[in-house]
Amino acid sequence: MTAYETAKRAYDAKTKPRGSLGRLEELGCRLAEIRGFIPRTLEAVIVVAAADHGVAAEGVSAYPQEVTAQMVANFAAGGAAINVLAREGGARLVVVDAGVGAPTANIARGPAMTRSAAEAQIAAGRAAAAELVADGIGLIGVGDMGIGNTTSAAALCAALLPAAPGAVCGPGTGLDADGVARKAAAVTRALEVNRATAADPLGVLAALGGFEIALLVGVMLGCREARVPVVLDGFITGAAALVAQRLAPASAGALIAAHRSAERGHAPLLEALGLDPVLELDLRLGEGSGAALVLPLLASALALLRDMATFESAGVTDSGR
Repeated sequence: MTAYETAKRAYDAKTKPRGSLGRLEELGCRLAEIRGFIPRTLEAVIVVAAADHGVAAEGVSAYPQEVTAQMVANFAAGGAAINVLAREGGARLVVVDAGVGAPTANIARGPAMTRSAAEAQIAAGRAAAAELVADGIGLIGVGDMGIGNTTSAAALCAALLPAAPGAVCGPGTGLDADGVARKAAAVTRALEVNRATAADPLGVLAALGGFEIALLVGVMLGCREARVPVVLDGFITGAAALVAQRLAPASAGALIAAHRSAERGHAPLLEALGLDPVLELDLRLGEGSGAALVLPLLASALALLRDMATFESAGVTDSGR
């Protein structure tokens, strides 16, 4: 019997109609499936990777590039949304500087980085995941920070899904219609200039991605190898997951989608990954905010398995249905 089936049978034995806790039961079963056993608790961390993007020069963000570094300082001071939400969710927050102040090249003019640079960031992400797992972490939520990174994420989706740039470019940090059009035009130029093909996902990542996206790819690959669940935040982390899945198809098995964001490309991305998001809150902040919001639900799913009485232990008659 698989760990998923064992958890399903355990939920069915609890003092409730079968399946009456809906997706909470499915989430608990998924956690058991990923870990290979039913965990009693999972110590969680939110990993936020931050980096700058050369494509910001194309006017694709409502905020200037220096905001990346300013927000990283805000994380360090404890004043950002993710600081608040991680505390509420009982998770540690780890912020990784993957290239703040040292942006990728402008994808609208050429490749974002070399293949070796992409491989180095993936290796750094794997190492970060391994270190956290060795420290007792049993669940990793992922988030991002980087002015211009919704453009890189949209370019990755356009190349890998594939999709038309206009179908995956949204307002990001709050662009108006003209700004979204500039973003779609930048993605179109990036695809034309780089000619990256879905058959070469590492090449797509190097040509169109960002340093923080590449690092998150490595975190996800490392977590799959360690059988540690990864809770995705929004569009950016989803784009990283898409690259990871194309590099190693089994990596999608470790993923839980926290929410479906308001970004236009997020829904087709999640569909391609075969993920059904837990929340629908129209979020588009990033930072790992959606992942942090899901943590209490995951903890509740495990608490029900751990602490709720069974029909037998409580002396309650089971209808068998």
